[in-house]
Amino acid sequence: MSNPVAIKTSCYHCGDPCETDQIEFDDKSFCCAGCKTVYEILSENDLCDYYDLEANPGVSQSNQSNGLFEYLENAEVKKQLLDFSDGEQEKVTLFVPNIHCSSCIWLLEHLDRLAPQVIHANVNFTQRKVSIHYKTDGFSLKQLAELLHRIGYGAVINLEAQEDAEQVHQADKKLWVKLGVAGFCFGNVMLLSFPEYLGLSELEREYQTIFRWISALMAVPVVFYAASDYFISAFKSLRQHFINIDVPIALGIITLFVRSFYEVAANVGSGYFDSLVSLIFFLLIGKWFQHKTYRNLSFDRDYKSYFPLAVLRKKDNAVDAVMVKDIKKGDELIIRNTEVVPADAILIDGEASIDYSFVTGESAAVAKAKGDLVYAGGRLVGKQAHFIAQKDVSQSYLTSLWNDQAFEKERKSKRLIDQVSQYFTVIIMLVATGAAVYWQQVDPSKTWLVFTAVLIVACPCALALATPFTWGSVLRVFSRNQFYLKNADIIEDLQKIDTIVFDKTGTITETASQDLEFVGEPLTEGERAMTSMAVASSTHPLSRRVNQSLKVSGSAYSLEQFDELSGKGVFAVVSGVEVKLGSAKFVGAKASEAAETSEVFLSIGGKVRGRFLVKNTYRRGFKALVDDLAAHFKLSVLSGDNEAEKERLQTLLPEGTSIRFQQSPHNKLQVVKGLQAAGANVMMMGDGLNDAGALKQSNVGVAVTEDISMFSPASDAIMHANAFGALSKLMALVKQAKWVVIASFVISFMYNIGGLTFAVAGWLTPLFAAILMPLSSISVVLFTTLIINWLGKRKGL
Repeated sequence: MSNPVAIKTSCYHCGDPCETDQIEFDDKSFCCAGCKTVYEILSENDLCDYYDLEANPGVSQSNQSNGLFEYLENAEVKKQLLDFSDGEQEKVTLFVPNIHCSSCIWLLEHLDRLAPQVIHANVNFTQRKVSIHYKTDGFSLKQLAELLHRIGYGAVINLEAQEDAEQVHQADKKLWVKLGVAGFCFGNVMLLSFPEYLGLSELEREYQTIFRWISALMAVPVVFYAASDYFISAFKSLRQHFINIDVPIALGIITLFVRSFYEVAANVGSGYFDSLVSLIFFLLIGKWFQHKTYRNLSFDRDYKSYFPLAVLRKKDNAVDAVMVKDIKKGDELIIRNTEVVPADAILIDGEASIDYSFVTGESAAVAKAKGDLVYAGGRLVGKQAHFIAQKDVSQSYLTSLWNDQAFEKERKSKRLIDQVSQYFTVIIMLVATGAAVYWQQVDPSKTWLVFTAVLIVACPCALALATPFTWGSVLRVFSRNQFYLKNADIIEDLQKIDTIVFDKTGTITETASQDLEFVGEPLTEGERAMTSMAVASSTHPLSRRVNQSLKVSGSAYSLEQFDELSGKGVFAVVSGVEVKLGSAKFVGAKASEAAETSEVFLSIGGKVRGRFLVKNTYRRGFKALVDDLAAHFKLSVLSGDNEAEKERLQTLLPEGTSIRFQQSPHNKLQVVKGLQAAGANVMMMGDGLNDAGALKQSNVGVAVTEDISMFSPASDAIMHANAFGALSKLMALVKQAKWVVIASFVISFMYNIGGLTFAVAGWLTPLFAAILMPLSSISVVLFTTLIINWLGKRKGL
């Protein structure tokens, strides 16, 4: 028996010929396990429409990169590209212009299915960027680039580091080309239609057929090129058993085109090519407007430029706080305990311990020696250190650390607009079909125009824009008032808050204006210098205040060891001498009986030298603020201090406010848990240090800071102390924003009902429907932006 003739098949994923190692799966052939795996993970998640955009989109496995990425083995090149590296893990952000749909996003964010060394990947669709965190054991940046190239997502690696805006412009230039094609054809088709409009067709009958066919031919690139995004989006949607807002638009366009082409080919009419090309032209203008508006008001990215992180910079022997956006290459930075290194920098001190948990999720500190490179995002543990910045600061990178998945809270957010859009589209399809059936019986000449007009005018774009632009406007008002939210989802959580818990020290008290008095034998100059050296590395409000009160400039002493124990105090070894500041128990002193003020005890060389009496000054307008808040929220105050301030606090706080003293960080966490167990939605406001656990546990955690130097990933928001008095106004604006969204929905529904009425009655052409559609989006954007800004100004925000 003769062998059958071997038939060579092509790989379903990349198109390569399948040789002896051919793999069969799901009735499809694959040339290797890599191609099969890509198809499998897409298939498992109903994303195989990826293959409908382009046949064999994968890159050939047998001809992977031909040495294209060999240069990524160069240490200097990697140093320029990597966001982080510790020898075991690396993090890089790459520009991938081929990202264009949900399938792309899903595939790139699940690269770990193709390479187990990948820890996680995040896609920024707007900027066409993917940030990838991976282990280096058996894997490298070169292999990562080859992997992306192999699955059809080659990264554009530019060592000159082009501006984001320029890259995005290059990625989106297709829209401009399509708009240009549609505009050119629109003008010419309208010109060719003038004889029909002016009634000159009888005089120019010999040219009538030619003009109609030219119009038909000019409509072809408009429909199948300029409007292609609508067809692709609609087809992908239907393949995933979902009807998105592009389905009715695509159906209307193809219906109008087929009907018009039939009339011209059968010579029974001129068709509706003028309406068709003008419709697509105005649809593309609407899309351009939407893209431009999103970019101008893109709170998802641009609000990060308000991120308030600041550090100390030494310049000309003077030290001052500088915003991270103003840090330049070559600046000398002073980083204190728990502060984050904001830019890649060289350590110029003897040694330092760096905690990269913000980047890697692992809390083990890494020892660094003088001259070592420290990557941005590392948090200093222990004594302060000096660094020389090697790069300008990327605020978006720092904010991405703040917003990292490791610090995300479980939130069950329901996107109402997705459900509304799906049912909305089904209803519109039924209305359009019903109207078409009716006019087919009454006046067949209006059937296709009415059907198309209904599908176009009822586009729920305005609905989709209502929520994001309202939240975007709220975020801008907040940031203008120095209240910075981690992301827009926090706004919805703020709307549910019914209980507010305040930490005392550094939150409701003003550190800068606290009166300090040292009780004990006067300190010598050397003791003052050693105490100042011990607290200089601390970011705690009381430590900063003690340092200011000592008024020491320059010191011959050296800090050899430093440790800050949450809720207890500071331990340091200064030139061989042990220095402790903190609670009486921590220092080894006897607590004062019936103390009338807060106390910070000091011991030097194992001997208690005395204590700093701290007379707290409560923030200006605090009483008026809590009185206003008490009308809408349950209030509570937690403090790690003794009860010396109890009577004074009771006179400032509304009756019934819960006050707890001598609360450790663990106690604060348990209080928040207890309130939540009782059904409360809690907003915790603390200084971000001793309150980290409570901040993370709360529904919304707000870190209040005076020098905006703290970087607390446990918090959902950062509030400058200057904005504290405006808290009640900010919360009121959040509550009102919900009604602005509802009002936007009402406006959109009224527009759609009115437009549908005219369209069904046959009084609205597809051309006017296409003009009205972007106008509805403009009206919603203007309404939400103006009303939120008006509400903010009305409240003095």
